[in-house]
Amino acid sequence: MAKPQGEKLIAENRRARHEYHLLERVEAGLALAGSEVKSLRQGQATLQRAYADPRDGELWLVGLHIPAYEQAAAAPHDPDRDRKLLLHRRQIDQLSSKVAEKGLTLVPTRLYFKDGRAKVELALARGKEVRDKRRDIADRESKRRIERTLKSRTR
Repeated sequence: MAKPQGEKLIAENRRARHEYHLLERVEAGLALAGSEVKSLRQGQATLQRAYADPRDGELWLVGLHIPAYEQAAAAPHDPDRDRKLLLHRRQIDQLSSKVAEKGLTLVPTRLYFKDGRAKVELALARGKEVRDKRRDIADRESKRRIERTLKSRTR
């Protein structure tokens, strides 16, 4: 019996935490071509402009950029094609109904290998307003300032 390999991070969408309020997270599989998997194993992918789109009872990942694999024997894959997300029917229906609500979207936050299979972590998200972003920045800076003063006092 094979020992589980754990998780290997390929790409992370750190900007999503800045742009959105992340409400709920779901793990989904990806339907990929062989050359796409090889390219991902080299750690090449861009999640920044990606989002999940419900179409005809399925979820599709739009905007994920996986560059072509140079050593591919066959014709290279399209780097910006839409990729099908693999979820249970009940999960797809729940997420599709929530996305239909006003202001909610599905944003990929992480792309990784889990036990040798490519997975993407989707977050149900609501867009932040400018004042929310400013408040987050101010909170982060105040926490840093407090940490610095506490560290200087302990010395």
